[in-house]
Amino acid sequence: MLATGGRVRVVQGTFEFCGGLLPAGLARLPQSCRFSAITLGHVILGVNSQCLDRLRAHEQVHVAQYGRWGPFFLPAYLLSSAWQLCCGRCPYRDNCFEKQAYAQDDGR
Repeated sequence: MLATGGRVRVVQGTFEFCGGLLPAGLARLPQSCRFSAITLGHVILGVNSQCLDRLRAHEQVHVAQYGRWGPFFLPAYLLSSAWQLCCGRCPYRDNCFEKQAYAQDDGR
């Protein structure tokens, strides 16, 4: 992201990257796959610094989840989404990891 004009900052023990080609790349995805920020371990990618500021509490919950689950986080996250989909629920909003992150976010 830095090579494409993005920026990085260290906040609460994570690297937050934003800008660069990410916004343009996301615009090419189907609407259902777009996001404003995503956490990958101790790295948070955001469309812009305003999104990172707004979503920081939510994304920090995911950082903590990665810390607890380690390499099992991504498979567990995907399995939770698949289970919700099989049960006729929203694979994103009803995912147990997202519920935890939104509960923290609502408690600000």
